[in-house]
Amino acid sequence: MRALGAPDLDHIDRLLAATDRLFADDYPGDDGTRQPVHTVYVAGDRYTPALPREWGDQALAAVAAQGGMAAVVRDLGVTEDHAAEVAALVTAKLATEPIEDLRLDFEDGYGDRGDAREDADVVRAAQLLADARDHGRTPPFCGIRFKGLEARTRGRGIRSLDLFLTTLHEAGGVPEGLRLTLPKVTTAAQVGAMAALCARLEERLGLTPGSLGFEVQVETPQIILGADGTSPLAAAIHSGEGRVSSLHYGTYDYSAALGIAPAYQSLDHPAADHAKSVMQVAAAQTGVRLSDGSTNILPVGDPEAVRAAWRLSARLTRRSLERGFFQGWDLHPAQLVPRFVANVQFYRQGFASAAARLRAYVSRADSGVLDEPATARALAAFLARGIACGAVSEPEAQRATGIDRAGLEALARPAATERTR
Repeated sequence: MRALGAPDLDHIDRLLAATDRLFADDYPGDDGTRQPVHTVYVAGDRYTPALPREWGDQALAAVAAQGGMAAVVRDLGVTEDHAAEVAALVTAKLATEPIEDLRLDFEDGYGDRGDAREDADVVRAAQLLADARDHGRTPPFCGIRFKGLEARTRGRGIRSLDLFLTTLHEAGGVPEGLRLTLPKVTTAAQVGAMAALCARLEERLGLTPGSLGFEVQVETPQIILGADGTSPLAAAIHSGEGRVSSLHYGTYDYSAALGIAPAYQSLDHPAADHAKSVMQVAAAQTGVRLSDGSTNILPVGDPEAVRAAWRLSARLTRRSLERGFFQGWDLHPAQLVPRFVANVQFYRQGFASAAARLRAYVSRADSGVLDEPATARALAAFLARGIACGAVSEPEAQRATGIDRAGLEALARPAATERTR
């Protein structure tokens, strides 16, 4: 005998119906699509379809000037047992896919050049991007950062976004993997307004409803802590009506707004860690991705200055990866080198252990580590990310785990897999 029956369970279900809907609608988890390891920012008027290949060539030239890839990976701390494979994989990456995500910048990296000039540059950039798309020369992800929705820049930003999307649409359609970046966000209302703007553009251009999403740049203290003493960032994500794709940390705007001296503005400053911790909790299980920002220490000058900048970039990239930020910004061709070295090393170093633990979990074998389902999901997600960025091949992952790519994705994101059935 039991004290409770079906009517009692129905009563509890009714009490929790709103909670169930909230979790299902607002916390769907990651959708399993590829996340780029970086976003490359270039001023919008400097874009040409050849730019990705030029960046790759310049990065490889910088490596050659430092004695070759084998010497570079050793200088960046790659251990001997991984040095050869890291060197080979990074060389191949720079030769085949040097830029994963490209952002044509019409905000801080472009400045205020007057309406006529910006109109012309936006249209030209969109036309060139459409031409690159038609000839298979675009990176996997690309898009525009336009001026934000603050009162001072709102009209200009919306005008550039409109021109960019309209030109692409008239030139054959909006490319897959398009990214729209909303900077200088201070309130949830701005995110809601951007969602409404996307809906209006979809309607006017005849695009599929919900097809336009956008990134939110977290670079103001107001979006971390509002005037009422609470953080508006989580509310901002949910006010985006499912269109917010990622949160990007803005290193220097945020640091400057806090009054941090320029010499100490960095991705690893305690103030940066606080902001990124808020971002991480706000985005958790929403499906919104995270991106760290940039370092302004460029690998230029004499050989030792280049090596010092590379060591710094590699250290910061590795630090971000360890903290769950799997994407960052690159601002110079030579920054691709430490970005890819750090990513490949991160996944190669962790591959054997993660694969063995996952294989043991699936086969219920004794591995000496008692992994729970949540950890198994994290192990599968780690391996899937390693495959996506080219650090691990699908065949070697399957050999080591006994699980194919589809199986890894299903383990990493069981809720998302269930929804697609």
